[in-house]
Parts: sequence; C-alpha cells; structure tokens
Amino acid sequence: MAEKFYVTTPIYYPNDIPHIGHAYTTLAADVLSRWNSLQGKEVFFLTGTDDHGKKIANTAKEKGLSPQEFTDKLVPKFKDAWKNLNIKYDRFIRTTDKDHEKIVGEVLQKCYDKGDIYKGEYEGLYCTGCEAYFTEKDLEDGKCPIHKKPVEKLKEETYFFKLSEYKDKLLDFYKKNPKFLSPKNRSKEIINRVSEGLNDLSISRASFDWGIPLPFDKEHVTYVWFDALFNYYSATRKKGKEKFWPADVHLIGKDISWFHTVYWPAFLISAGIELPKVVYSHGWWTFDKEKISKSRGKILHVDKLIKIAGVDSARYFLFREASFGEDGDFSEQALIDRHNNELANKLGNLISRVSSLAEKYGIEKVKDRPLDKKWKKVLEGGEATYEEMVGSIGSNDEGRVIRFLEIKHGGGSDALLLSYPQVLNEVTQYFVKKHMESFQIDKALATIFSFIDGCNEFIQLRKPWESSKKLEYRRYVLGEAVRAIREITTLLSPFIPETSEKISKIFKTDKIKKSPIIFKKIEVQ
Repeated sequence: MAEKFYVTTPIYYPNDIPHIGHAYTTLAADVLSRWNSLQGKEVFFLTGTDDHGKKIANTAKEKGLSPQEFTDKLVPKFKDAWKNLNIKYDRFIRTTDKDHEKIVGEVLQKCYDKGDIYKGEYEGLYCTGCEAYFTEKDLEDGKCPIHKKPVEKLKEETYFFKLSEYKDKLLDFYKKNPKFLSPKNRSKEIINRVSEGLNDLSISRASFDWGIPLPFDKEHVTYVWFDALFNYYSATRKKGKEKFWPADVHLIGKDISWFHTVYWPAFLISAGIELPKVVYSHGWWTFDKEKISKSRGKILHVDKLIKIAGVDSARYFLFREASFGEDGDFSEQALIDRHNNELANKLGNLISRVSSLAEKYGIEKVKDRPLDKKWKKVLEGGEATYEEMVGSIGSNDEGRVIRFLEIKHGGGSDALLLSYPQVLNEVTQYFVKKHMESFQIDKALATIFSFIDGCNEFIQLRKPWESSKKLEYRRYVLGEAVRAIREITTLLSPFIPETSEKISKIFKTDKIKKSPIIFKKIEVQ
C-alpha cells in the first residue's frame, strides 16, 4: 500500500478577499502535496474557511448581512484565488459544513463527560480580531500585539476547559515528539510558556449565537478556536479518509502557534484522539517590516501578486526569497529581479539554448535511463550512502559534495566532464529530497537552481556548437543536457507546475523543436 501524506493549512477567516499571507501558507501546502505525490505517496491536502465567531458576526452586521450570507459571498473569493494560483487541494472545508459541526458536538460531549469542561464565569481581556484571550502582560502598550488595537474587557458566564491540568502532559509530549514544534527555533518559547503553568480556557460564549451550540447547553456556542481546530480531524471522518489521520503536518503562521501547539494537543488528548505529527509555524510576509494588515494599509491581494510577473513567478518568488520558517519582506522589485535573473536568465536560457541546438543537430529520441550508481562508490573497496559521504567531508553543502565526487573520480577528466549532469542529478535528487522532508523549501529550490547553473556551465564548457565537434559528440552532450532538463522539470513541477508542463512537452517529444520564450523579461519603467 502507498505511504500516506496529510497536509493542512489554517482555515481562514472569510472577512475579506485573500492576500499574500493566505496565499503563502496555501501555496506551501500545495508544493508539499505535489512533492509527496511525486514520491508515490497517497496525499490528502485540506484547506478551507473558519466561518464562525464574533469577528465574522460583527463584520457581517456592519455589511447588513447575516453571517451565513456574508461568508457565502466571500468563500468563492478564496476558491477563485487558489484556482488562479494553480493550487490543487483535495477538500475545501467550512466550519458550517454539517459533518464538521457533528464532529465538534461529539468531541465536546466527550470532553464534558470526562470532566474536562465545567461552567463558570470569565472576566478578562479579549481581542475579537485574533479571537483570543490575553493577560495584561501579553499586551503591548495596552493593545493587542498583533492588531495594535485596544482589547475588550469581558465578564460573562462561560464553560471552561481544564487546560491547567494539561501542563505536564503537554511537556511530556513535546519531549517525546521533538519535531511536533517546528521549526526548532519556535519550540523554546512554547515550552517555556507552558512550563510557567496554564490557565483554564473559556470555550463558550452566550453573548452571540453565531457558532456551534454546546451539546450540553444550547444557550452557549462553542469558542471559535475549539470549533476551528477540529476541522483537521473532522475532514478525515468521511468514509475512505480515516486512514489519513493523524496529520503529517499542519502548516500555520507563527502568530497562531499557541492555539495549535497548546490548545489543540490538549483538546485531542482529552478526547482520546491521536495527535498530529508536526505543527510547522512559518514566518510572515511583511511590508516595511510590518505584518500584513488591512487595517494598517499593509496588504497585497492575490490578483495583484499574480499581475506583477505571472503565477509561476509568484509561486517561485515566495519560496526562493525567504527561508521557509522565517519572515520575508515583500517588494515588487525583488519579485521582478528573481523573475528576470533566475527564471528568465538561468532556467529560460538553458531551455532555449538546448532546445535550439537539439533542433539544429537533429537530436531525436533521447531515452531516459537510470541514474549512474557509480557515483555512490565513493570509498575505496565499496559503496557508501550519501550520509556517509557527506559525513566524510563534514558538511551538508551540495557544492562541496560535488567537488568531493570530482576529486574521487579524478576531477577534471574528460569522462567526468561529459557525465557532469549525471553527477549533478544524483546529488541534486538526494539533497532536494532531504530538504523537502524537513520543510526547507527555499533550500530545495536553491539546490535545483545549482543544478541548472551546472547544466548551463556544462553546455558552455563542452561547446557542442563548435564546427570542429563531431556529430556523435554533439549528440552525446546534448543528450545529457536533455536528460538533465527532464529531471529538472520534474523537480520543479511542485513549485512552477504550469511552466514545468510546458517544458516537459518540449523535451518529451521524439523530435525536439526550439522552445518559445518561457519567461519574458520584465522591463521596469
């Protein structure tokens, strides 16, 4: 049976049309989904919207609509945006979906029956924009640290979840499952905060009715985060989807780490449900070093992002410009520079050059072949794994591995130079896989473009266009280049799928024709 891979995005508040922040997480999930499909895995990719909560109720009221009418108008905007970005999810879930509401009710009842939910009174601070509770020490100048706006003071009857009893259970889980809190630099803050102790959590509201009613008290609706987090689980309760739980990775923005790494595992433990494997909290895209925010005028909607340089250039830029996990500061010029200097000059030049030469010299029926395993015979007297090979030079740097291989095989020899794309391909395949498994998407792309650089250098070095070269030599060199391009195209397909499909059609034919321009350079006025 095929290995399973289940990836999720947060479910987004449909209170406005989607922007670059929404796109970033959803594109990351799409890239991982496509990559794992390439590895032969059976993939389930979930995204959707969080339709409940006071934030939605308030916004709908301002528009003169019911919450359901309001969200029904905006949800198609998300679906259209993901279609325009060539994102292929398996399910778009909404918290108003009946199967989800049913599961939330069942889980609430389980937690209540266990004694983890009790009635009381909440008095404290609340940010409707975050749908989150705060203490005085959490605030910045008395305001929400995310939205920079004053918080509300609430005092109302509520049901509490006994989060305070889950401190030790959570710390034990983090210790036994160190990859759960990813990337590693996010773990210290969460562990330290949990170690200080946890307060019981208000999980119901009686002051408005836009939400899922508590099964044991219909006067109260469920706190939006208890409701929303269970979308990841409820989506796998349909027939045929049960096999995908637990999730392999929840992709989220760092601002919602606490909800996903503290509330979420505590709720699941209480309900007796297996916990997900990884919560990966990536950084933000910022403008002028400030988080994207409609209220502060720091925003870039998806249609405008695409308009700058096209869909695949936008997809490429977002994962090449910043390390996945860290913040990235957006600029239109940076996107254009990546488009012109890397996609047009490097990839585009390789495609144009090789396809033109292949047509000129009648390169036909270049057959794919298995990778040459001789490159693994690194140590005297036998083979070595790549882990052993890398360890022997004390570095994970791809460039050093390639140079090491060259030295071991009599670097600079004509035989090696003729087979250089094979060496690059072998090393690239290994490192790209390693980077993708650890969600280092930017490093995977950097490795692929090192491969592209190497192939451009190979063509320049071997000069198959020179009149002194024999036809057999030209065909050999160009055949190696064509095979390399096919491998590059496959590796790039999760990132730039539309362009990869175009390149694949050019180089999969029996008779290769000169390629049209793949990426037209953008001239900035």
